[in-house]
Amino acid sequence: MPGAAAKIRQYLPTLPRGKGDAVLQVGLFVLADLCYETVRGLAEGNLNEALANARTVIDVEASMGLFFERGLQEALMNTQWVIDIANFAYLNSHFIVTTCFLIWLYLYRNDHFYFVRNMFMIAMALALVGYSLVPTAPPRLVPGLGIEDTLTQVSVNHESALVKLFVNPYAAIPSMHCAFSLMIGASGARLSRHTLAKALWCAYPLFVFFVVMVTGNHFWLDAAIGWSVAGLAALGAMQLAKARPAAWSWHTATA
Repeated sequence: MPGAAAKIRQYLPTLPRGKGDAVLQVGLFVLADLCYETVRGLAEGNLNEALANARTVIDVEASMGLFFERGLQEALMNTQWVIDIANFAYLNSHFIVTTCFLIWLYLYRNDHFYFVRNMFMIAMALALVGYSLVPTAPPRLVPGLGIEDTLTQVSVNHESALVKLFVNPYAAIPSMHCAFSLMIGASGARLSRHTLAKALWCAYPLFVFFVVMVTGNHFWLDAAIGWSVAGLAALGAMQLAKARPAAWSWHTATA
């Protein structure tokens, strides 16, 4: 039995900075996510204000000739496999891809992990400010807009008490699906050594952009603001890195 345990251990990745640091980083992300989800849910704005802000988004897009969300969804609603993929991706990729990327980053590109960690913390803080100051309804909740909530096809009830506890229905601005996807997509592309891997990481934010619109959860302007939040978070992480350059900077060398 001890021999079997030793064989198993030799295939497990080594924790770069020991168990203590690994537990600390997991704890920080769990605490940050709990605070983020709770405050996000409590920061629910007034319905009339949220709808008014959503219509402002529509007007801005229309003034540029770029209100295409309804047409995009209508064009794809009869292509069920596309809707199924979009629903699955919206419900799962945000958590699964982000979590797997952060674990990989911590274990195999640890020198870069702390910069990305700080980016995520800053982005979540900025998002909460946005949800509080500009409550905005997603397209699926705007009456008469003609955009469906495709997630109802997979039995997601946005009106359930459990969902309402942690989900603010008026938190469309910024789109954190898009912010998270850009932060990990850009980081993954910079760290990848192979052209195909770089291309896939670069495509990931665009895929998520497509998903959030097809499912009726965001306008493209929400996504653009989410990407802006990611950019501001990167700038903030650069400033934080000045306090501990050896630990928190983005290191250019890859292993």
